[in-house]
Amino acid sequence: MRYIGGKSQLLGDIEAVISENTTGRERVFCDIFAGTGSVARHFKPRYEVHSNDMLHFSYVIQKATVENNSNPRFTRLANIGIADPIKFLEEADITIAEAGAFFISDNYAPNGHCERMYITKRNALRIDFIRHTIESWKSAGLIDEIEYYHLLASLIEGVPFVSNITGTYGAYLKDWDKRALRAFEMARLSVIDNGRANRSYNADANALIRELEGDILYIDPPYNSRQYAPNYHLLETISRYDRPQIRGVTGMRPYDDMKSAFCVKSEVLEVFTDLIAKAHFANIVMSYSTDGLMTSEQIEAVLKRYGVEDSYQRYHIPYRKYKSKITDETKTVQEYLFYVHKNIPQVAAFVVPADGGRVSKPPVKRSKYLKSPLNYVGGKYKLLPQIMPLFPREIGTFVDLFAGGCNVGINVNAERVICNDLNSKIIDMFRMFQRTDTDAILRRIERSISEFGLSKENERGFIDFRSHYNETGDPIDLYTLTCYSFNYQFRFNNNLEYNNPFGRNRSQFSAPMRNNLIAFLERIKRGDIEFVSRDFEKFDLSQLGYDDMVYCDPPYLITTGSYNDGNRGFKDWKEAQETALYALLDRLHERGVRFALSNVLTHKGVRNDTLLDWCKKYIVTRIDNDYSNASYNTQKGESAEVLITNY
Repeated sequence: MRYIGGKSQLLGDIEAVISENTTGRERVFCDIFAGTGSVARHFKPRYEVHSNDMLHFSYVIQKATVENNSNPRFTRLANIGIADPIKFLEEADITIAEAGAFFISDNYAPNGHCERMYITKRNALRIDFIRHTIESWKSAGLIDEIEYYHLLASLIEGVPFVSNITGTYGAYLKDWDKRALRAFEMARLSVIDNGRANRSYNADANALIRELEGDILYIDPPYNSRQYAPNYHLLETISRYDRPQIRGVTGMRPYDDMKSAFCVKSEVLEVFTDLIAKAHFANIVMSYSTDGLMTSEQIEAVLKRYGVEDSYQRYHIPYRKYKSKITDETKTVQEYLFYVHKNIPQVAAFVVPADGGRVSKPPVKRSKYLKSPLNYVGGKYKLLPQIMPLFPREIGTFVDLFAGGCNVGINVNAERVICNDLNSKIIDMFRMFQRTDTDAILRRIERSISEFGLSKENERGFIDFRSHYNETGDPIDLYTLTCYSFNYQFRFNNNLEYNNPFGRNRSQFSAPMRNNLIAFLERIKRGDIEFVSRDFEKFDLSQLGYDDMVYCDPPYLITTGSYNDGNRGFKDWKEAQETALYALLDRLHERGVRFALSNVLTHKGVRNDTLLDWCKKYIVTRIDNDYSNASYNTQKGESAEVLITNY
């Protein structure tokens, strides 16, 4: 595919820069402006790859070739006599009953009311038929998610080969190029299986960077003022197939929400600085050009400010600016490759108070963990790199006894996981998520957003939707409600009515949240997670044995959060519950069942003397805590958080 700034010619140079500056032990590679995914696919055999692009058609290609590790089998289609879906889509008679389904042929091919010459009428009809059929198969359950994206990517990859354009879709040719007169064919995609949990995203890079971490970050942002969305509007419309309100001679789709600040001279330096500052990657490699909106001096200053100054490198690569039939050597530029190393903060050593118990320092394993879709107060997502390496390598049944948002349960390596929490509202939500089709959940969310006009500014719509939820109690609506609530949290009163306020100018169902939700849904649908809502004292642990484990993250006795103050319709946490939990853990230890307990020894000068005395017989490991969303921990560093284990 011809693509502005495509890097297929520079893959060897990018690989050389990475090889020169890394150790060879790196595991996670992120291509955050992936475009057609050529760089992500090139490095897929070597790393776990995370790729991203704001354009939907790019995301589709990445889902099919980067995230996916297997060639689809299309078993359900084979059962109805379609052994080769691509051959069928290319050759079947074109029949579509649905009105308006010929959007491409009606608007981008010459006909009685349209003069646009992007695609011939014959090919446009075939594209409409294929796109509509793929969607119909998906709705009927004849193809799964992998098969859906594979077919859609095959369609999109085939379109440029019959497009009547010079390179992008910003304009079409006034005479038919011989390429455009070919009969349309879908692309036969090759899929590399690297045996790793690759992920693809469809998000703004500066929003997504806050959610990711890894070893190598490759940055290939737009260089100049040419916005990508209008230049690839036809591929975007085929990908989304949303029948947009198009305008102008070229039939442009609206793209105000797709504009990149990297294409705006007055904004590019600010967003680039933000991207580098928030990047949690040890190695950063960036492509840029001498005719870009930022100067090399500006880029150097930012990279040195947030990276290790002595590690900074700039490489010059001759690269022809414009490929044309007439080569003008005066129109050449230097393509730059920049490199800088960032120091990733490590966990500090900790000394338990003298009467504490045995001490160990946790190993730190930096890798990407799945994140709960809920911003649960005291949730352990940020602490997973410290907690997870302390768990046993092999676990039979893992019980997350106070699961909350389930950040631990969904990331643990165990044969079976049971997530339990007293908050039945949250457990009901997870159960609903588990048994409901992912696309159906997303449609429900989008429908509620549209029906109530939910946005970062519409408080009235939020209040109406909150009242609607309190009347119906629908679990999916509860999730949608949290997306627009203050600090993305959920809170109930004593009557179990949702009462968290509006998250003005901040909270919304963003692209990163959507991707995070999809990843969470995929995880809990595997069949090895069970969601239970019981009081911990009534939970049956009698069947657990030596190979199993219980993890406890209870309310903390010497802190006060919205989950343990007794004012939210659920049981509060007092000394009686604390001592009952210690007794339960002692009984597990006597039976040889492994356990781990998260808690705090001290908080704002207050000591949990009961815990300090009890933990002497077990192993105590300091956890460097950071709960920016926890109301009870208003000043960082005041709580001595620990993980207590009996193994």
